[in-house]
Amino acid sequence: MDNFTFYSPTYFAFGKDTESQAGALAKRFGASKVLVHFGGKSAKASGLLDRVEASLKAAGLSYVELGGVQPNPRSGLVYQGIDLCKKEKVDFVLAVGGGSTIDSAKAIAAGVLYDGDFWDFYSGKEIEKALPVGTVLTIAAAGSEGSPNSVITKEEGMFKRGANGDAIRP
Repeated sequence: MDNFTFYSPTYFAFGKDTESQAGALAKRFGASKVLVHFGGKSAKASGLLDRVEASLKAAGLSYVELGGVQPNPRSGLVYQGIDLCKKEKVDFVLAVGGGSTIDSAKAIAAGVLYDGDFWDFYSGKEIEKALPVGTVLTIAAAGSEGSPNSVITKEEGMFKRGANGDAIRP
């Protein structure tokens, strides 16, 4: 075996029914009010969303939902999420889904604590702070669950850009 060094400050919990730990883990990382961010029908139809939300309730956390993430997550939903988080005083973003959902959650988390347009981060501005981001991963493909990167599609012009920073690492 070759020698190598691995660095990942992301906390991972693996195993059957680990979604039942979502509430306790979110609380451990400072959550009191959570944005549950997800994609389409499968999170609801499978019962996963219900199990995650039951875990949040069991941990004494309140939450709001924002679904509708599509592949190649769109800036419009990010703006909605930022507005919702500010209005509801959310302090933790929980992505339930795959890479697109996680990327969208990261963008929301960065945008909530920024006075300007979140798109500035996707135009080269450094992300200095963000709400904590957690994930309940449904498909391991993009690697967003352990990376400081996020890719968003801007609807005006339909072009994709990336942003990165340790502040948005789950």
